[in-house]
Amino acid sequence: MAEKILVISGSRSDEKIVKKITGVLDEFGIEYKYEVASAHRNPEKVEKITKSTFAEVIIAVAGLSAALPGVIAAHTLIPVIGVPVSAKLDGMDALLSIVQMPPGIPVAAVGIDNGKNAGLLALQILALQDKELEKKLVDYREKMKK
Repeated sequence: MAEKILVISGSRSDEKIVKKITGVLDEFGIEYKYEVASAHRNPEKVEKITKSTFAEVIIAVAGLSAALPGVIAAHTLIPVIGVPVSAKLDGMDALLSIVQMPPGIPVAAVGIDNGKNAGLLALQILALQDKELEKKLVDYREKMKK
């Protein structure tokens, strides 16, 4: 079965944030693939991964200049969710890099280090076409109320 969600981080040092994402995806039983590829050190790999995926949503985890989500978005029409990492400047540099994309190349963004919300947002996008997943998300929210 092909992955529904592709998770890409710019560095192995981002794995703490990636685990927040994959923990949510595992909890909901969603197939995903995880890759490490730097937008600066290996842009060819980023392009190859992006253009060859069958995923319906891509989550990109990046700190510092946080170019990864935008570079990915430039190569695909698949929705991209950027997760800024608090590597320097408390993550504000990464957050601003992700949310200040030029017009025409949108990237969604969640809060700094908030991999959990990135996973949940990706699931909500998938739930638009998947009623079973939608039900799981409704149940999840009901549990949060209690």
